[in-house]
Amino acid sequence: MSIGGEQGGSGGRGCLYVVATPIGNLGDITLRAVETLRGADRILAEDTRRARALLGHLGVAGKAVDRFDAHASEADAARAAARLAAGESIAFITDAGTPVVSDPGTALVRAAAQAGARVVAIPGPSAVMAAVSASGLVTGGFRFVGFLPRGGRERREALALVTSTPEAVVLFESPRRFRETLAELAERMRGRRAVVARELTKVHEEILGGTVEELAALEREWLGEITLVLAPADVASAGAHLSEEELDARIDRELAQGRRAKHIAEELSVELGLPRREIYARAVARREAPRE
Repeated sequence: MSIGGEQGGSGGRGCLYVVATPIGNLGDITLRAVETLRGADRILAEDTRRARALLGHLGVAGKAVDRFDAHASEADAARAAARLAAGESIAFITDAGTPVVSDPGTALVRAAAQAGARVVAIPGPSAVMAAVSASGLVTGGFRFVGFLPRGGRERREALALVTSTPEAVVLFESPRRFRETLAELAERMRGRRAVVARELTKVHEEILGGTVEELAALEREWLGEITLVLAPADVASAGAHLSEEELDARIDRELAQGRRAKHIAEELSVELGLPRREIYARAVARREAPRE
């Protein structure tokens, strides 16, 4: 019996295998993933050069390897679906970790399902789960938000979602923007504990914990792939972290960015554990007050 499971789908249709690959240490590849890659008729990869290097390390030879990345078109997905409909088995891998988790592939999975092909997940390495398990901050559910947008309204809305979420939050961030992100979170989530999981499973793996203010205050350069885990909010005591003057200053900054009083109240009421009506009234008063 093959570790990779039965090849192909029902009725002569093929099967799309969504295969998790190492996020750093090549020893983390699973036996089932190796067997699946060996048994597949074709491999679709986010980066064909990295895919061929991995296949060479695993001793998997003679495979057709085609690119399917974030820029793949509908025609690319349709081409793969046609191959599946004709009975091919296809293994899909991304640069690292579990595909379709903040990686391309959603369109491919949908096209395969619409073509009537089986879609089989081959689980394995995941930066999200590795960071959660090493953080010591998550005891129940958590919200995964992927990569934060680079800027503008989308970034403000994403940060608002993060800070207004009472359960634990896991996110990815670019090292170029991580210092800025920590500073923004330190302002919005004072006292919230966090863990930075950097370069997981690689030679220079690093896991740092503390409050978001403590992490933001570190005088250092952030490098590599970063996963941030934020502990669940302590709603009962969150409001005690801001004085009235600090709350007004926070509201003023949000208003200056063009945010509506309603949205400010919704976010801060969850973040600080204060009544929404009270914050809304305060925001409206600050908005309408004459400026010197």
